[in-house]
Formats: sequence, C-alpha cells, structure tokens
Amino acid sequence: MSGANPTGAAEAAAPGPAPALGTAPALGTAPAPGALHAPGALGARKTYKLFLGGAFPRSESGRTYRVVAADGSFAANAAQASRKDARDAVVAARKAFPKWSGATGYLRGQVIYRIAEMLAARRSEFAELLVSEGTDPAAAGPAVDAAVDRIVHFAGWTDKLASVFGSANPVAGPFFSFSVPEPTGVVAVVAPAREALLGLVSVLAPVIAAGNTAVVLAAQDFPRTAITFAEVLATSDLPGGVVNVLTGDPAEMAPHLAAHADVNALDLTGADSELRTELARTAAGTIKRVFAGAPGADFGATPGTARMRAFLEIKTVWHPTGALALGGPGGY
Repeated sequence: MSGANPTGAAEAAAPGPAPALGTAPALGTAPAPGALHAPGALGARKTYKLFLGGAFPRSESGRTYRVVAADGSFAANAAQASRKDARDAVVAARKAFPKWSGATGYLRGQVIYRIAEMLAARRSEFAELLVSEGTDPAAAGPAVDAAVDRIVHFAGWTDKLASVFGSANPVAGPFFSFSVPEPTGVVAVVAPAREALLGLVSVLAPVIAAGNTAVVLAAQDFPRTAITFAEVLATSDLPGGVVNVLTGDPAEMAPHLAAHADVNALDLTGADSELRTELARTAAGTIKRVFAGAPGADFGATPGTARMRAFLEIKTVWHPTGALALGGPGGY
C-alpha cells in the first residue's frame, strides 16, 4: 500500500529518543505546546497597536518603534502615538465618562471583577511575556496572580465609596447636609516601568473603580504588557473608551495631556523627576488634580485608599426638612 512503513507498525509507533535540552526538533515537527510557531518557521512578528475607544488602531502618524526583549533580541514593533492620538484618546474617554460614572457601584464592581477573570484565564501567556521582559521565571506566575488579586481588591471597593468617603453632616438648622464622593472625570496616567503588569493595574484599577475614565501612557520599554492587557479589557465587559492605552514616548505625549482642558487629573507615578516638574507646572494652567505617586512605590504592598481619594470629588448637598420641606413659612 502506498505510504506504508516497510519496517512495520510496531516500529512506527515506537517513540524515538528525546532531544537533548536546548535542541530544537527537526523541521516539520509539531511545535511544543504553547509555542508560537514551529522552530525554523518564519513566524508572524506582531506589531502592537494603540487601544482607543475599545478598538486597536495604528498611530495616525504611522510611526512605530522597536521593542527588544530582556536578552537584547528583537521582540516586536509598537505603535508610537502622536499628539493627535492623545487627543483622540481624550475624546474617547470623555465620551465614555457619563455612562461609566453614572453606573451603580455594584455594576462597576462586576465589570472590573470580570477583568480579573479574563486576566487569570491568560495567566500563562502573561507569565511568558513577563519572563521575556526580564522577570525571574519563578516570579512571573506569582506576579500575574498578584495583578489579578489587585484588580479584585479594587472591584470590591466600587460600592463602598459613598459609605467610606461620604458623610451626613450635623448642621444647626432644619436641613439635611450630605457629602457624597463623585468621580473627577478623565484621568491621564503615566504608567510605571517597574513591575510592568502589577504596576500598571495598581495605578489603573483605582482610577476606574472610582468611576473615572483613563488615558494611560504605557511604559515605553514595556508596551507589550500594556497592550496585551488592553486585549483583556477589550474582551471583558468594560465599555469602550473607559480605558485608552497609548504607547510611545511619554515625554512627547504627556505635556499635551497636561495642557488639555478636557483632562481633569494626572497621575505622575511613571514620570521621571524632570518630566514631573514640567507636567505639574503645565497642569496648573487648567487647575487639574495632580497625584504625584512615588516612582519607587512598592506595588506588592497592600494598597491604601490614596489613589482612589485623589480622583474623587466631594459634593455636599443641602436639603430642607420639616416645614421648610413642605413649603411652609420660610420654605419654597
């Protein structure tokens, strides 16, 4: 019969010797589980795009830059965002703000928890990515687990903000006075380069948990982590535009965001000292809130509430009681 093995089926079924460690299988063999392509194949080099309004467009400038792995080898190309891309990100964030801020805390918590579920489902992929970026292989998996836990932590805060940060204020008169936390608006975040995944979710999760929308400037040397995480966001229940991710040089884009009148707040955690000074000075022109998170912060530590409080406004409401409320003397 054509194609039959003349030495017999038993010999064909017998396993051959295992290749030595570090030895690639012969061309034509199946790739190992989890491998992107068979050894010797050309493969498909990925160009990482931006994440704007729930979509993945290229930079309007058409520019890209080279991303290298920890060993110095070529890893990928990433889109180099421009000033126009930053403006588009702000437009998308502003458009998404009314619906996201107007959602109940419970609903926001469910959506953010779904992000944690989707990240956990891609644990091995993110661990492999972190290793290629220089994370110790033994620490990569726990780093992804810590990022998942961090997202779950802030998902649990969304329906407790009013109880913790709000108050009923005692007043001398027939009035009720309540102070209620509300989201600030559009927040521009300079992501830290340290702990590329855990650092990213640690600065982003409190912003959206508080009901804000975000424009994130990813760490320039680690755009793959940020955009791969954007893929997680895109496949979760998060509405488009709540989070927008720009890759490229923060020193090129951040000043434009700091001066943008429709950006309400800045998180400078990932900015160096020189850029921080410039951004803080520029932000004063439009009276933005500025959170100068420490660049050397320990993201593995239990997070406090400072990041959420930094991007909440406190609204105080007065309401008449008794005869005033019913339209009696002195009422309305």
